[in-house]
Amino acid sequence: MDLTTTLKERIQLVETKVADACHRAGRNRDDVGLIAVTKYVSLGTTGEVFKEGLLHVGENRWQDAQPKWEAFGSEGTWHFIGHLQTNKVKDVVGKFAYIHSLDRLSLAKEIDKKAAALGLTVNCFIQLNVSGEETKYGLAPEALLSFAESIRDMKHIAIVGLMTMAPYEAEPESTRPVFRGLREWRDRLNESAVLGYEVPHLSMGMSNDFEVAIEEGATWVRLGSILVGKK
Repeated sequence: MDLTTTLKERIQLVETKVADACHRAGRNRDDVGLIAVTKYVSLGTTGEVFKEGLLHVGENRWQDAQPKWEAFGSEGTWHFIGHLQTNKVKDVVGKFAYIHSLDRLSLAKEIDKKAAALGLTVNCFIQLNVSGEETKYGLAPEALLSFAESIRDMKHIAIVGLMTMAPYEAEPESTRPVFRGLREWRDRLNESAVLGYEVPHLSMGMSNDFEVAIEEGATWVRLGSILVGKK
């Protein structure tokens, strides 16, 4: 990706790639949402993202997101996509409509407690470490059903999907088993009916591998440099 291109040009390129991947998979383009990952870009670029009609943005750390949220919090929908420390829940709940990184019971309890105090429900993705990499956060996949059972009575958390991060691969095709694995675990979760409701979403795929993720069923892709650039 030539990062001298304009934001508008990058959006058009990404839209073409998303549409092509949907076509290959026999999917409807409207079933895939784009999250513009603004963690590495400036306040000004974040404002341009909203002006260009990208209304879903993703941030990894509250410290970095705070000035952007204070400037543009009402402009769109905010997704917290990074590892969330329990002591940062108070900063995130009520500002971010989605948390993509629910991966432990202590975090779920804190989210539920804070959301209850605010009188709202937080949309959460359970993060799975499908690849098994030690450097990746997330539940071991085989712990998914027991974890879901442990949080199903938390009234202020709605599990809307599963999330994973694939290893960076020079050949994106190598990531396919990871994305397919997440889809299969989502299907197992739904078949088990442990939550008592259907979980529709898969948050998977980043700049290097999002086309493969879409082919394997991604409903949200998290795109940084390929979409918003690096400044």
